[in-house]
Amino acid sequence: MPINIDPNIELMERVVSFHSVSKTVKGGRVRKQSVLVVVGDGNGLVGYGIGKANELPDAIKKAIADARKNLVRVSLVGTTVPHEALGQFGAASVLLKPAPEGTGVIAGGPVRQVMEAAGIRDIRTKSLRSNNKQNVVAATIEGLKAMRCAEEIAAVRGKTVTEVKG
Repeated sequence: MPINIDPNIELMERVVSFHSVSKTVKGGRVRKQSVLVVVGDGNGLVGYGIGKANELPDAIKKAIADARKNLVRVSLVGTTVPHEALGQFGAASVLLKPAPEGTGVIAGGPVRQVMEAAGIRDIRTKSLRSNNKQNVVAATIEGLKAMRCAEEIAAVRGKTVTEVKG
């Protein structure tokens, strides 16, 4: 579920990939650009967007606007995630595991971009099956959305954190 945020908030913007496609028409070739962008505040807020336009800068602007509309809040425990999760989108699956402080971000290209934008500094990940960048980014976000910290679970159940942890 997208979050309503202040439109003036400062977000890091990272271009994950861009594609140039061409179509042959009667007058010659027409080139278009497609861009995948990840944005985040470095403190648990992250989103991604896709933009398409005739020129690369216009496509990037559209992708950033799309990403700002699709921001999600991620549960963090210190510098890592609360528990292990598997995010799936299309044929892509991404396994996310918490790591002790000082481990760093152990992740491949698109997953690393999402983690850095979200502000996660210690995590181990493995991208499984598909290596389509759009689907890998979406699967990573799905995995992050599925995570809940003990405080959130306790609030939902109407219990204290010590009762939930046992």
